[in-house]
Amino acid sequence: MSYENKEKIICIGAGASGLFFALNCADERHEVILIDGNAKAGRKMYISGKGRCNITNDCEVKEFINNVVRNPRFLYSAINRFKPADTITFFNEHDCPLKTERGNRVFPVSDRSADIIDTLVRECKKKKVKLLFEEIVKKIEKTDNGFKVICKNNEYDCDKLVIATGGLSYPSTGSTGDGYEFARSFGHKIIELKSALCPLRIKEKITKEMYDLTLKNVSLTATNDHFRKSIFGDLEFLTGSITGPIALSMSSLINREDNIRLTLDLKPALDEEKLDKRLLREIENNPNKDVRYLLTTLLPKEFIPFFLNNTATDPDVVLNSMTKIMRKQLLNDFKRFRLDYISVESIDKGIVTSGGVDVKEIDPKTMESKLCEGLFFIGEVLDVDAFTGGFNLQIALSTAYSCAMAIKE
Repeated sequence: MSYENKEKIICIGAGASGLFFALNCADERHEVILIDGNAKAGRKMYISGKGRCNITNDCEVKEFINNVVRNPRFLYSAINRFKPADTITFFNEHDCPLKTERGNRVFPVSDRSADIIDTLVRECKKKKVKLLFEEIVKKIEKTDNGFKVICKNNEYDCDKLVIATGGLSYPSTGSTGDGYEFARSFGHKIIELKSALCPLRIKEKITKEMYDLTLKNVSLTATNDHFRKSIFGDLEFLTGSITGPIALSMSSLINREDNIRLTLDLKPALDEEKLDKRLLREIENNPNKDVRYLLTTLLPKEFIPFFLNNTATDPDVVLNSMTKIMRKQLLNDFKRFRLDYISVESIDKGIVTSGGVDVKEIDPKTMESKLCEGLFFIGEVLDVDAFTGGFNLQIALSTAYSCAMAIKE
């Protein structure tokens, strides 16, 4: 088939979903042009996984779906069509070996995000994808034969159009929210955008000594009148907020909830009866020590001042003079340490964006708009998001693959 007879597809956005779509779609029948406003591809991927790029999670489909927060049912077809195992196979077979770490998180062996991006760009070039950088799309118009993409200095015509512009998180990487405006221009509903996988703002004052502190194996619980969720794992502290795996995951669950109350179980491995026996044993073995000493046997030293500032515990009480009521109060503080929640952090501080193009208006098997033939949406621009651990990048790859295969078929 001659070049002129090729179907021309433009994909806006050269992140994970855009790159993967392009390299899977381009062939002798499909010319793919990839347009991005940045100077190079995969800007957000460079900083993902703290610069290591947690590309997927090595788990079965059922477990994967259980880690999707918004619209998991929409992703059944895409995840089954291109599974985490397929992602691992792809990179291993394209000279970018991967490794699996704690929590089934998958990274490049090199620990370099650049290797993931370079692999995707290299494969795009092999497939003769046209990569157009520093080309900012201003407007999209529907034409009789497809679409016209109007950029700052150029215009491009295509038969089909794919929007892979990402969300609003990390705006410095080019995530400006343009995709939502493009979607609206074609009549699509945009579900309210919220920050996800972000720190949780709290009122308590956090001292500098706590900035490097990680509370390991604690349980964070969020409740309101109709909601209750607990997450077990590690917690870290920032100025005015809490972060770490359990705080980030919790943010995705409570970013649309009001009147949230946060509590920490500082000793989730011990139920109240066992913890009470532990307290009694410490009191019996150290009767002349004070409560401050008791706390050093149970909590990291950097956390103790914060604990004392936010409970009614008197650190100077001698252990052999502790009353049963005082001990029960201390027990309660350990098991239900309260944090005064304000809100999730602003959307620019989230790892991903919650909300986006309403998936009720998207075909889950093809990613094609139900409102406009030939228009497709993939990746973070859709109203789908998941917990941390490689799930969100896998969603980008799976929706991109489904879209590419649908166009080719």
